Amino acid sequence: MATATYPPAPPYYRLYKDYSENPNSAPEPPPPIEGTYVCFGGNYTTEDVLPSLEEQGVPQLYPKDSNVVDYKKELRSLNRELQLHILELADVLVDRPSQYAKRIGDISSIFKNLHHLLNSLRPHQARATLIHIMELQIQQRKQAVEDIKRRREEAQRLLKDAFVTLDGQ
Repeated sequence: MATATYPPAPPYYRLYKDYSENPNSAPEPPPPIEGTYVCFGGNYTTEDVLPSLEEQGVPQLYPKDSNVVDYKKELRSLNRELQLHILELADVLVDRPSQYAKRIGDISSIFKNLHHLLNSLRPHQARATLIHIMELQIQQRKQAVEDIKRRREEAQRLLKDAFVTLDGQ
């Protein structure tokens, strides 16, 4: 019985057989997916929106109005609260091990709030990163222009010296 190492190619390649002679003969790509779709059993959406904690079923531990949130203050507060809950978990595990589940739930809620706050800062981080990259590109281009000017002046000086040498002979 003969077996192939690789499966046969899908029949789509036949759609592109005349592409080298006529690039317009290829079929148009499918339109982009809009809205929600299912991939590997999970529902996803093409909208890039951070779901609220309430939509995820997690209690929000910082002020609800996201326009007035002091991220630094809230992150520090949640961090302190997390440390306190971890110490309480250690005490509970020593004194009353059967009651650890509530503390684990509280710690999970704090972590989800921390992650939500950090994820809400991602657009600002992306914007700052792009600004930094663009500033570096501008700086590199200015350096390239200066290098070209310096080399041009050096070439002009060498040509001038060569003309002086040729005229002197």
